[in-house]
Amino acid sequence: MLLLNSKSPLYYQLAEIIIAEIKDKNLKENDRILTEREYCEKYNLSRATVRQAIAYLEKKGYIYKIQGCGTFVSSRMMKQKLLKFYSFTEEMKKQGKVPESKILSFREKKADEKISKELNIDAGENIFELVRLRIADGEEVMYEKTYLPAKKFPNLSKKDLLKNSLYGILESRYKLVFTKALERFSVLSADTKTAEILKIPENSPLIKLQRWTYTGIEIIEYTVSSVRGDRFEFEVELEES
Repeated sequence: MLLLNSKSPLYYQLAEIIIAEIKDKNLKENDRILTEREYCEKYNLSRATVRQAIAYLEKKGYIYKIQGCGTFVSSRMMKQKLLKFYSFTEEMKKQGKVPESKILSFREKKADEKISKELNIDAGENIFELVRLRIADGEEVMYEKTYLPAKKFPNLSKKDLLKNSLYGILESRYKLVFTKALERFSVLSADTKTAEILKIPENSPLIKLQRWTYTGIEIIEYTVSSVRGDRFEFEVELEES
């Protein structure tokens, strides 16, 4: 309901109504919203006010236009804040998404030179390799491989990981205290295999996310993720020291 005596301008009030419909999923991704004329009639607004609201929503990324077809609800970008340790599952729930993690493989193997360097262990040491597909609202958004030094986590099994989160297991069963994590981002294009797994066109833009997790001075996890660049964004809040 628009409030004529509100301090907020009418275009902003209309934009907030539409945003609420999107967040409440009354308007879903790729749904067509009302025409400018329909909004004018529904809320007794001028065409200029409605156009200002639509322009505001388009600038904010809530909607997109297709010439000759109308205006539609944009696919919502999934945000990830990088100020602290986070859980994919919990972050997706906060954003109103239904999360799912599929374990594609879990095995113990010998560390090659690259992985041994990332984990700061000797080449040939046993490691666990966990390959997962992260899904939000039924859509594949992240393909990741996690490596752990096997000697640190005796008896870790796929069965455990099917029942509990990885970090939860490391904290509860192995009594680990995470002291810091280093994350590094780069941009790449999807190769044939990754494109097939994420169900996107080959050469689509991806964010390569590498994470090294520490307990004290020891690296206890190295993860490399391929994240869909069209569906995910990362956010860092900077504060003046």
